[in-house]
Amino acid sequence: MPFAPGQSGNPGGRPKAKPFQDALRMELAAVGEDQKALRAIARNLIALAQGSDNLALPAIAQIADRLDGKVPQGIIGGDEDDPAVRTFTTIELVGVRPSAQDT
Repeated sequence: MPFAPGQSGNPGGRPKAKPFQDALRMELAAVGEDQKALRAIARNLIALAQGSDNLALPAIAQIADRLDGKVPQGIIGGDEDDPAVRTFTTIELVGVRPSAQDT
């Protein structure tokens, strides 16, 4: 059923509750002033980053994001007058045919 003009498809908006985040914050608050649990988590994350399995790269990314901040993402398209926005107007595809000598 189509929506009427001017009617939102999501009138309640995005849900405000984040149950996992809320549960994690409660557990971290329960640790209190003793930061041993947080330090153990940090040690485990560093150990994962030093490993050679499939978990090393995501762990490295998490550490880098926490220390240096996430890398900003570039924007493609948009306002042509904004020098910060890159716009592509033409893409040229070039192919090379093999010569008789190459075959």
